Amino acid sequence: MKNISEIRSDFPILSEKVYGQPLVYFDNGATTQKPEIVINKLNEIYRKFNSNIHRGVHALSDMASEEYEAAREKVRSFINADKKEEVVFTPGSTGSINTIAFSFGEKFIHKDDEIIISTLEHHANIVPWQMLCERKGSKLKIIPVNDNGEILLDEYYKLLNRKTKIVAVTQVSNALGVKVPVKEIVEAAHSANIPVLIDGAQGIQHAGTDVKKEDFDFYVFSGHKIYGPAGIGVLYGKEKWLSEIPPYQGGGDMVENVTFEKTTYGSLPFKFEAGTTNFPSAIALGTAIDYVTLTGREYITELENDLLSYATNRLSAIEGLKIYGNSPDKISTISFLLDGIHMYDTGMVLDKLGIAVRTGTHCAQPVMERMGINGTVRVSMCFYNTREEVDALGEGIEKVIRMFE
Repeated sequence: MKNISEIRSDFPILSEKVYGQPLVYFDNGATTQKPEIVINKLNEIYRKFNSNIHRGVHALSDMASEEYEAAREKVRSFINADKKEEVVFTPGSTGSINTIAFSFGEKFIHKDDEIIISTLEHHANIVPWQMLCERKGSKLKIIPVNDNGEILLDEYYKLLNRKTKIVAVTQVSNALGVKVPVKEIVEAAHSANIPVLIDGAQGIQHAGTDVKKEDFDFYVFSGHKIYGPAGIGVLYGKEKWLSEIPPYQGGGDMVENVTFEKTTYGSLPFKFEAGTTNFPSAIALGTAIDYVTLTGREYITELENDLLSYATNRLSAIEGLKIYGNSPDKISTISFLLDGIHMYDTGMVLDKLGIAVRTGTHCAQPVMERMGINGTVRVSMCFYNTREEVDALGEGIEKVIRMFE
Protein backbone atom coordinates (compact mmCIF):
# COMPACT_ATOMS: atom_id res chain seq x y z
CA MET A 1 0.00 0.00 0.00
CA LYS A 2 1.43 3.38 -1.00
CA ASN A 3 1.79 6.08 1.62
CA ILE A 4 0.63 9.61 0.86
CA SER A 5 4.10 10.80 -0.16
CA GLU A 6 4.38 8.00 -2.70
CA ILE A 7 0.90 8.76 -4.02
CA ARG A 8 1.66 12.45 -4.43
CA SER A 9 4.90 11.67 -6.26
CA ASP A 10 2.81 9.91 -8.91
CA PHE A 11 1.22 13.27 -9.87
CA PRO A 12 3.82 15.64 -11.36
CA ILE A 13 1.66 18.77 -11.14
CA LEU A 14 1.43 18.54 -7.34
CA SER A 15 5.08 19.64 -7.08
CA GLU A 16 4.39 22.85 -9.01
CA LYS A 17 4.23 26.30 -7.43
CA VAL A 18 1.65 29.04 -7.97
CA TYR A 19 2.70 32.66 -7.25
CA GLY A 20 5.75 31.20 -5.53
CA GLN A 21 3.60 29.10 -3.19
CA PRO A 22 3.29 25.30 -3.20
CA LEU A 23 0.20 24.32 -5.15
CA VAL A 24 -2.73 23.20 -3.01
CA TYR A 25 -5.23 21.77 -5.47
CA PHE A 26 -8.77 21.64 -4.09
CA ASP A 27 -10.68 21.77 -7.38
CA ASN A 28 -10.93 18.05 -7.98
CA GLY A 29 -14.69 18.25 -8.53
CA ALA A 30 -13.99 20.21 -11.72
CA THR A 31 -11.18 17.96 -12.90
CA THR A 32 -8.65 15.69 -11.23
CA GLN A 33 -4.92 15.75 -11.83
CA LYS A 34 -3.25 12.97 -13.81
CA PRO A 35 -0.74 10.39 -12.62
CA GLU A 36 2.45 10.15 -14.60
CA ILE A 37 1.53 6.75 -16.04
CA VAL A 38 -1.53 8.30 -17.72
CA ILE A 39 0.56 11.15 -19.14
CA ASN A 40 3.15 8.64 -20.33
CA LYS A 41 0.47 6.47 -21.93
CA LEU A 42 -0.77 9.38 -24.05
CA ASN A 43 2.80 10.09 -25.04
CA GLU A 44 3.34 6.43 -25.99
CA ILE A 45 0.21 6.34 -28.16
CA TYR A 46 1.20 9.35 -30.23
CA ARG A 47 4.83 8.26 -30.47
CA LYS A 48 4.41 4.55 -31.18
CA PHE A 49 1.03 3.48 -32.57
CA ASN A 50 -1.14 6.49 -33.40
CA SER A 51 -3.59 5.29 -36.04
CA ASN A 52 -7.33 5.28 -36.58
CA ILE A 53 -9.08 2.34 -35.00
CA HIS A 54 -11.18 -0.44 -36.53
CA ARG A 55 -10.50 0.61 -40.13
CA GLY A 56 -7.00 -0.38 -41.09
CA VAL A 57 -5.38 -3.73 -41.79
CA HIS A 58 -1.90 -2.47 -40.95
CA ALA A 59 0.01 -3.00 -37.72
CA LEU A 60 -0.50 0.44 -36.17
CA SER A 61 -4.27 0.31 -36.64
CA ASP A 62 -4.36 -3.19 -35.20
CA MET A 63 -2.40 -2.05 -32.11
CA ALA A 64 -4.59 1.01 -31.56
CA SER A 65 -7.77 -1.04 -32.01
CA GLU A 66 -6.61 -3.71 -29.57
CA GLU A 67 -5.71 -1.15 -26.92
CA TYR A 68 -9.00 0.70 -27.44
CA GLU A 69 -11.06 -2.44 -26.96
CA ALA A 70 -8.89 -3.45 -24.00
CA ALA A 71 -9.77 -0.09 -22.41
CA ARG A 72 -13.45 -0.84 -22.97
CA GLU A 73 -13.03 -4.12 -21.14
CA LYS A 74 -11.29 -2.32 -18.25
CA VAL A 75 -14.27 0.02 -17.94
CA ARG A 76 -16.67 -2.93 -18.09
CA SER A 77 -14.84 -4.68 -15.28
CA PHE A 78 -14.50 -1.48 -13.22
CA ILE A 79 -18.24 -0.78 -13.20
CA ASN A 80 -19.16 -4.50 -13.34
CA ALA A 81 -21.25 -4.38 -16.51
CA ASP A 82 -22.40 -7.68 -17.95
CA LYS A 83 -20.91 -7.14 -21.40
CA LYS A 84 -18.38 -4.77 -22.91
CA GLU A 85 -20.94 -4.13 -25.65
CA GLU A 86 -22.84 -2.17 -22.99
CA VAL A 87 -19.93 0.30 -22.67
CA VAL A 88 -19.99 3.21 -25.12
CA PHE A 89 -17.20 5.77 -25.35
CA THR A 90 -18.44 9.38 -25.59
CA PRO A 91 -16.84 12.84 -25.19
CA GLY A 92 -17.90 12.93 -21.50
CA SER A 93 -20.84 12.81 -19.10
CA THR A 94 -22.55 15.65 -20.93
CA GLY A 95 -22.25 13.83 -24.24
CA SER A 96 -23.56 10.64 -22.66
CA ILE A 97 -26.63 12.32 -21.15
CA ASN A 98 -27.39 14.10 -24.41
CA THR A 99 -27.18 10.77 -26.22
CA ILE A 100 -29.82 9.21 -23.98
CA ALA A 101 -31.99 12.31 -23.87
CA PHE A 102 -32.11 12.30 -27.67
CA SER A 103 -32.13 8.57 -28.44
CA PHE A 104 -34.36 7.37 -25.62
CA GLY A 105 -36.51 10.44 -26.11
CA GLU A 106 -37.02 9.80 -29.82
CA LYS A 107 -38.19 6.27 -29.15
CA PHE A 108 -40.11 6.45 -25.89
CA ILE A 109 -41.10 10.04 -24.99
CA HIS A 110 -44.35 11.53 -26.27
CA LYS A 111 -46.61 14.49 -25.57
CA ASP A 112 -47.55 14.89 -21.88
CA ASP A 113 -45.12 12.17 -20.77
CA GLU A 114 -43.08 13.02 -17.68
CA ILE A 115 -39.36 12.93 -16.89
CA ILE A 116 -38.15 13.12 -13.29
CA ILE A 117 -34.89 14.79 -12.22
CA SER A 118 -33.83 16.35 -8.90
CA THR A 119 -33.06 19.82 -7.58
CA LEU A 120 -29.43 18.75 -7.16
CA GLU A 121 -28.67 18.24 -10.84
CA HIS A 122 -25.78 19.72 -12.78
CA HIS A 123 -26.96 21.70 -15.79
CA ALA A 124 -25.82 18.79 -17.98
CA ASN A 125 -28.59 16.68 -16.44
CA ILE A 126 -31.19 19.44 -16.75
CA VAL A 127 -30.84 21.15 -20.12
CA PRO A 128 -30.88 18.04 -22.38
CA TRP A 129 -34.16 16.94 -20.76
CA GLN A 130 -35.62 20.44 -21.11
CA MET A 131 -34.71 20.37 -24.80
CA LEU A 132 -36.41 16.99 -25.10
CA CYS A 133 -39.53 18.32 -23.39
CA GLU A 134 -39.63 21.26 -25.80
CA ARG A 135 -39.37 18.91 -28.79
CA LYS A 136 -41.92 16.41 -27.57
CA GLY A 137 -44.33 18.44 -25.47
CA SER A 138 -43.44 16.39 -22.39
CA LYS A 139 -42.99 17.64 -18.81
CA LEU A 140 -40.11 17.84 -16.39
CA LYS A 141 -40.82 16.98 -12.75
CA ILE A 142 -38.39 17.92 -9.98
CA ILE A 143 -37.57 16.02 -6.77
CA PRO A 144 -37.14 18.60 -3.97
CA VAL A 145 -34.41 18.59 -1.32
CA ASN A 146 -34.27 19.68 2.32
CA ASP A 147 -32.07 22.42 3.81
CA ASN A 148 -29.14 19.99 4.02
CA GLY A 149 -29.37 19.22 0.31
CA GLU A 150 -30.79 15.74 0.86
CA ILE A 151 -33.35 14.24 -1.52
CA LEU A 152 -36.89 14.07 -0.10
CA LEU A 153 -37.74 10.49 -0.99
CA ASP A 154 -41.38 10.75 0.04
CA GLU A 155 -41.83 13.59 -2.44
CA TYR A 156 -40.08 11.53 -5.11
CA TYR A 157 -42.45 8.62 -4.57
CA LYS A 158 -45.39 10.98 -5.10
CA LEU A 159 -44.02 12.06 -8.49
CA LEU A 160 -43.91 8.53 -9.92
CA ASN A 161 -46.97 7.72 -12.01
CA ARG A 162 -48.04 6.07 -15.26
CA LYS A 163 -46.87 9.12 -17.25
CA THR A 164 -43.30 8.84 -15.94
CA LYS A 165 -41.04 7.46 -18.67
CA ILE A 166 -37.55 7.91 -17.20
CA VAL A 167 -35.84 9.10 -14.01
CA ALA A 168 -32.45 10.83 -14.31
CA VAL A 169 -30.57 11.79 -11.15
CA THR A 170 -27.04 12.46 -10.04
CA GLN A 171 -25.15 9.96 -7.89
CA VAL A 172 -23.54 12.80 -5.92
CA SER A 173 -24.28 16.54 -5.92
CA ASN A 174 -21.38 18.31 -7.60
CA ALA A 175 -22.25 21.56 -5.79
CA LEU A 176 -22.70 20.22 -2.25
CA GLY A 177 -21.00 16.81 -2.20
CA VAL A 178 -24.16 15.15 -0.85
CA LYS A 179 -24.76 11.56 -1.92
CA VAL A 180 -28.13 10.70 -3.42
CA PRO A 181 -30.04 7.57 -2.28
CA VAL A 182 -29.85 5.97 -5.72
CA LYS A 183 -30.74 2.52 -4.40
CA GLU A 184 -34.15 3.67 -3.19
CA ILE A 185 -34.68 5.78 -6.31
CA VAL A 186 -33.95 2.85 -8.63
CA GLU A 187 -36.05 0.37 -6.66
CA ALA A 188 -39.10 2.65 -6.66
CA ALA A 189 -38.78 3.39 -10.39
CA HIS A 190 -38.27 -0.25 -11.32
CA SER A 191 -41.32 -1.28 -9.31
CA ALA A 192 -43.26 0.75 -11.91
CA ASN A 193 -41.10 -0.47 -14.85
CA ILE A 194 -39.47 2.94 -15.26
CA PRO A 195 -35.79 3.06 -16.32
CA VAL A 196 -33.24 5.18 -14.45
CA LEU A 197 -30.19 7.11 -15.62
CA ILE A 198 -27.53 7.87 -13.01
CA ASP A 199 -25.08 10.73 -13.56
CA GLY A 200 -21.88 9.40 -12.03
CA ALA A 201 -19.61 12.32 -12.90
CA GLN A 202 -18.99 13.07 -9.21
CA GLY A 203 -19.58 9.54 -7.96
CA ILE A 204 -17.25 7.38 -10.03
CA GLN A 205 -14.01 8.56 -8.39
CA HIS A 206 -15.37 8.72 -4.83
CA ALA A 207 -18.35 6.42 -4.35
CA GLY A 208 -17.58 4.00 -7.17
CA THR A 209 -20.33 1.93 -8.69
CA ASP A 210 -21.51 -1.57 -9.53
CA VAL A 211 -24.06 -1.16 -12.29
CA LYS A 212 -25.19 -4.77 -12.07
CA LYS A 213 -25.68 -4.83 -8.30
CA GLU A 214 -27.32 -1.40 -8.28
CA ASP A 215 -29.39 -2.30 -11.34
CA PHE A 216 -28.81 0.97 -13.21
CA ASP A 217 -30.34 1.17 -16.67
CA PHE A 218 -27.92 3.90 -17.73
CA TYR A 219 -24.78 5.20 -16.02
CA VAL A 220 -22.51 7.99 -17.25
CA PHE A 221 -19.16 9.41 -16.19
CA SER A 222 -16.24 11.49 -17.48
CA GLY A 223 -12.66 10.28 -17.75
CA HIS A 224 -11.12 13.54 -16.52
CA LYS A 225 -12.93 13.18 -13.17
CA ILE A 226 -11.21 9.86 -12.45
CA TYR A 227 -7.59 10.82 -13.16
CA GLY A 228 -7.88 10.19 -16.91
CA PRO A 229 -7.68 12.59 -19.86
CA ALA A 230 -10.25 15.18 -20.85
CA GLY A 231 -12.50 14.64 -23.84
CA ILE A 232 -13.48 11.06 -23.08
CA GLY A 233 -16.42 9.66 -21.17
CA VAL A 234 -18.51 6.56 -20.78
CA LEU A 235 -22.14 5.73 -21.38
CA TYR A 236 -23.18 2.43 -19.86
CA GLY A 237 -26.57 1.12 -20.88
CA LYS A 238 -28.28 -2.18 -20.41
CA GLU A 239 -28.18 -4.08 -23.68
CA LYS A 240 -31.97 -4.23 -23.93
CA TRP A 241 -32.19 -0.42 -23.91
CA LEU A 242 -29.23 0.30 -26.19
CA SER A 243 -30.54 -2.22 -28.70
CA GLU A 244 -33.97 -0.57 -28.83
CA ILE A 245 -33.11 3.11 -29.07
CA PRO A 246 -31.88 4.78 -32.28
CA PRO A 247 -28.34 6.20 -32.63
CA TYR A 248 -27.72 9.81 -31.68
CA GLN A 249 -25.30 10.65 -34.49
CA GLY A 250 -24.55 9.25 -37.92
CA GLY A 251 -21.23 8.68 -39.64
CA GLY A 252 -18.35 6.29 -39.99
CA ASP A 253 -18.02 3.20 -37.80
CA MET A 254 -21.65 3.23 -36.62
CA VAL A 255 -23.04 1.74 -39.82
CA GLU A 256 -23.38 -1.77 -41.16
CA ASN A 257 -24.38 -0.92 -44.72
CA VAL A 258 -25.03 2.38 -46.52
CA THR A 259 -26.92 3.00 -49.76
CA PHE A 260 -28.72 6.11 -50.93
CA GLU A 261 -31.96 4.29 -50.29
CA LYS A 262 -31.28 2.97 -46.77
CA THR A 263 -28.67 2.71 -44.04
CA THR A 264 -28.49 -0.10 -41.51
CA TYR A 265 -26.68 0.45 -38.24
CA GLY A 266 -23.84 -1.50 -36.74
CA SER A 267 -23.94 -3.67 -33.65
CA LEU A 268 -23.39 -2.45 -30.10
CA PRO A 269 -21.50 -0.49 -28.94
CA PHE A 270 -20.44 0.88 -32.34
CA LYS A 271 -23.97 2.05 -33.14
CA PHE A 272 -23.34 4.95 -30.75
CA GLU A 273 -19.71 5.69 -31.69
CA ALA A 274 -19.99 7.69 -34.89
CA GLY A 275 -16.86 9.04 -36.52
CA THR A 276 -13.35 8.89 -35.11
CA THR A 277 -13.68 8.65 -31.34
CA ASN A 278 -11.05 10.08 -29.03
CA PHE A 279 -9.26 6.75 -28.99
CA PRO A 280 -6.00 8.00 -27.38
CA SER A 281 -7.92 9.34 -24.39
CA ALA A 282 -10.05 6.19 -24.19
CA ILE A 283 -6.89 4.07 -24.02
CA ALA A 284 -5.37 6.39 -21.38
CA LEU A 285 -8.64 6.21 -19.40
CA GLY A 286 -8.02 2.49 -19.20
CA THR A 287 -4.60 3.28 -17.73
CA ALA A 288 -6.20 5.63 -15.17
CA ILE A 289 -8.59 2.86 -14.16
CA ASP A 290 -5.61 0.53 -13.75
CA TYR A 291 -4.03 3.12 -11.44
CA VAL A 292 -7.14 3.49 -9.29
CA THR A 293 -7.56 -0.28 -9.07
CA LEU A 294 -3.92 -0.80 -8.12
CA THR A 295 -4.05 1.95 -5.49
CA GLY A 296 -7.20 0.37 -4.04
CA ARG A 297 -10.68 1.84 -4.10
CA GLU A 298 -11.30 1.10 -0.42
CA TYR A 299 -7.99 2.72 0.50
CA ILE A 300 -8.87 5.80 -1.57
CA THR A 301 -12.23 6.06 0.18
CA GLU A 302 -10.56 5.72 3.58
CA LEU A 303 -8.14 8.57 2.83
CA GLU A 304 -10.90 10.80 1.49
CA ASN A 305 -13.24 10.16 4.42
CA ASP A 306 -10.44 11.13 6.79
CA LEU A 307 -9.86 14.35 4.85
CA LEU A 308 -13.58 15.19 4.87
CA SER A 309 -13.83 14.72 8.63
CA TYR A 310 -10.67 16.71 9.33
CA ALA A 311 -11.59 19.54 6.95
CA THR A 312 -15.16 19.77 8.23
CA ASN A 313 -13.91 20.16 11.81
CA ARG A 314 -11.22 22.65 10.81
CA LEU A 315 -13.51 24.87 8.72
CA SER A 316 -16.48 24.63 11.09
CA ALA A 317 -14.33 26.19 13.79
CA ILE A 318 -13.87 29.38 11.74
CA GLU A 319 -16.24 32.09 12.90
CA GLY A 320 -18.44 33.45 10.13
CA LEU A 321 -18.02 30.41 7.87
CA LYS A 322 -21.19 28.57 6.86
CA ILE A 323 -21.14 25.16 5.19
CA TYR A 324 -23.87 24.20 2.71
CA GLY A 325 -24.72 20.53 2.28
CA ASN A 326 -24.59 19.34 5.89
CA SER A 327 -25.48 15.73 5.24
CA PRO A 328 -23.78 12.85 7.07
CA ASP A 329 -23.55 11.02 3.74
CA LYS A 330 -21.09 12.99 1.62
CA ILE A 331 -18.01 12.72 -0.53
CA SER A 332 -14.94 14.81 0.31
CA THR A 333 -16.41 18.12 -0.85
CA ILE A 334 -17.24 21.17 1.28
CA SER A 335 -19.14 24.19 -0.05
CA PHE A 336 -19.10 27.31 2.10
CA LEU A 337 -19.53 31.06 2.28
CA LEU A 338 -17.93 33.64 4.55
CA ASP A 339 -20.24 36.13 6.23
CA GLY A 340 -20.08 39.46 4.43
CA ILE A 341 -17.34 38.39 2.00
CA HIS A 342 -18.06 37.66 -1.65
CA MET A 343 -17.17 34.15 -2.82
CA TYR A 344 -15.04 35.52 -5.67
CA ASP A 345 -13.00 37.65 -3.27
CA THR A 346 -12.43 34.56 -1.14
CA GLY A 347 -11.38 32.50 -4.15
CA MET A 348 -9.03 35.14 -5.54
CA VAL A 349 -7.21 35.68 -2.26
CA LEU A 350 -6.82 31.93 -1.77
CA ASP A 351 -5.45 31.67 -5.31
CA LYS A 352 -2.69 34.17 -4.47
CA LEU A 353 -1.77 31.84 -1.62
CA GLY A 354 -1.44 28.94 -4.07
CA ILE A 355 -4.76 27.36 -3.08
CA ALA A 356 -7.07 26.39 -5.95
CA VAL A 357 -10.78 26.26 -5.08
CA ARG A 358 -13.90 26.65 -7.22
CA THR A 359 -16.23 29.63 -6.85
CA GLY A 360 -19.66 30.25 -8.34
CA THR A 361 -22.77 28.19 -8.97
CA HIS A 362 -20.84 25.09 -10.12
CA CYS A 363 -23.22 24.72 -13.09
CA ALA A 364 -25.99 23.97 -10.60
CA GLN A 365 -28.03 27.16 -10.39
CA PRO A 366 -31.29 25.52 -9.25
CA VAL A 367 -29.73 24.10 -6.08
CA MET A 368 -28.21 27.50 -5.31
CA GLU A 369 -31.64 29.05 -5.70
CA ARG A 370 -33.04 26.40 -3.34
CA MET A 371 -30.40 27.34 -0.76
CA GLY A 372 -31.15 31.04 -1.21
CA ILE A 373 -27.63 31.95 -2.31
CA ASN A 374 -25.82 33.02 -5.49
CA GLY A 375 -23.05 30.46 -5.23
CA THR A 376 -20.39 29.06 -2.93
CA VAL A 377 -16.70 28.47 -2.50
CA ARG A 378 -16.22 24.76 -3.15
CA VAL A 379 -13.35 22.74 -1.71
CA SER A 380 -13.26 19.36 -3.44
CA MET A 381 -10.61 17.02 -2.10
CA CYS A 382 -9.32 13.66 -3.27
CA PHE A 383 -6.95 11.02 -1.99
CA TYR A 384 -3.73 12.84 -2.95
CA ASN A 385 -4.61 15.81 -0.75
CA THR A 386 -3.33 16.03 2.82
CA ARG A 387 -4.26 17.30 6.27
CA GLU A 388 -1.41 19.80 5.96
CA GLU A 389 -3.09 21.23 2.87
CA VAL A 390 -6.36 21.49 4.80
CA ASP A 391 -4.49 23.43 7.50
CA ALA A 392 -3.09 25.75 4.81
CA LEU A 393 -6.64 26.27 3.55
CA GLY A 394 -7.88 27.08 7.05
CA GLU A 395 -5.09 29.60 7.56
CA GLY A 396 -5.82 31.08 4.14
CA ILE A 397 -9.51 31.53 4.94
CA GLU A 398 -8.62 33.19 8.23
CA LYS A 399 -6.34 35.56 6.30
CA VAL A 400 -9.23 36.38 3.96
CA ILE A 401 -11.42 37.26 6.95
CA ARG A 402 -8.74 39.52 8.43
CA MET A 403 -8.27 41.31 5.11
CA PHE A 404 -11.97 42.11 4.79
CA GLU A 405 -12.72 42.99 8.42
